[in-house]
Amino acid sequence: MKYILIIEDEILIQQSLKKLLERKGAKVDVSASGKMAIDLILTNNYDRIICDLMLQDISGFDVIEESKKRYSTEDIGKKFVIMTAYNSPQVLSRANSYQCKLLNKPFDNLDEALKIMTE
Repeated sequence: MKYILIIEDEILIQQSLKKLLERKGAKVDVSASGKMAIDLILTNNYDRIICDLMLQDISGFDVIEESKKRYSTEDIGKKFVIMTAYNSPQVLSRANSYQCKLLNKPFDNLDEALKIMTE
């Protein structure tokens, strides 16, 4: 069973993803706050961390930087999926520097997005 953390401050998106991933058999924690998510990341062993880029308190990239206290760059690339509605060349470049997967919101194909989230 995959253990997944969803970091998303839009509660409707957060809860919808949680339900969909749980239906696929995952155990799912959620956080609407980047700072609270960092505490969860540092104390739990997630298989996948799905993080919105633009959170209300800090950015998804800030969450990744703080995650370096626990994970190597290679681990971060395997664990993190960044979700964003702001797909600029700068965002793409930075996500690539962490070797993270990037999902555009809204999702073009929900089944494909869920597959990426549960890999």
